[in-house]
Amino acid sequence: MEPLEDALMKPWIAVFAVTLTLIASATATAQRQELNSLQGTWMMESAYEIKADGTRTTTYGEHPKGLLIVDAAGRYNLQIFRVGRPSFASGDKARGTTEEYREAVLGSSTHFGTVTIDPAKHQLIFKIEAASFPNWEGQTQLRDYAYQDGLLTYAVPASASGSGTVAYSVWRRSPK
Repeated sequence: MEPLEDALMKPWIAVFAVTLTLIASATATAQRQELNSLQGTWMMESAYEIKADGTRTTTYGEHPKGLLIVDAAGRYNLQIFRVGRPSFASGDKARGTTEEYREAVLGSSTHFGTVTIDPAKHQLIFKIEAASFPNWEGQTQLRDYAYQDGLLTYAVPASASGSGTVAYSVWRRSPK
């Protein structure tokens, strides 16, 4: 670049850099505001799945029990349980039958980690540290979400299930 062109470009480069900084700051502010709206304790309202063939099922039953807690830093803890899972006949967790273990595992889903929000894409971004389904550990999962009429609804994509099924979780903020 010629010295004159270089001198003329420097102010524009500075303006561009400041603009990018302002955009990044506005994006971070929007993400913090969205995360603040997610912060708190949520109780499961419902959970259902839509299979690849379009049929609707309820892996966790019609009235599952669930708890989602999100703190100010974006750390979360989530548990979902099917009501009416059978107790182990032996009363000993280490001595269940194959069917008792199957029902215990398939009737629950738990994981924790961090969650952030991409407000532009309307997605929750779960970074899963540990999960009852070990295949999810260390994964980042994107979940489209909606917040309407006091309900937070998000979709666990078919790629997470591995079966073509999309799972929906519906949460209501717990009263204080």
